[in-house]
Amino acid sequence: MVSLGLLVIRLVFGLTFAVHGTQKLFSWFGGNGIAGTGAFFDSLGIKPGTTMATLAGLGETAGGLFFALGLLTPLASALIVVTMLVAVFTVTGKNGYMATAGGSEYNWAIIAVAVGVALTGPGAYALDALLFK
Repeated sequence: MVSLGLLVIRLVFGLTFAVHGTQKLFSWFGGNGIAGTGAFFDSLGIKPGTTMATLAGLGETAGGLFFALGLLTPLASALIVVTMLVAVFTVTGKNGYMATAGGSEYNWAIIAVAVGVALTGPGAYALDALLFK
């Protein structure tokens, strides 16, 4: 049952994270694409905005998909954690903790899930379990 629980966690968090990446890369799911995200990053002082938006989108998409698949799980978790820490230190952290005030609450929750799965392992229903026996 633990492996099934880990699969549910990996799928929900990983695919949700990948969707955020595709918003940045391809304007899918109502996203702003590289140009819009790049302009936002520039306004935050994250420069060059377009390059950083591309890297963020690639990191979120790859990290999310790898996390969902349970493939290279420690690396996937690290990509998720780094992305969320950047969000905390550039956008949400200045608004406090609570998400209702635009704070970092959700970022820390996502970090906790990524670290927890990295420390626990992805479970039996993961590509890591098949490839790295």
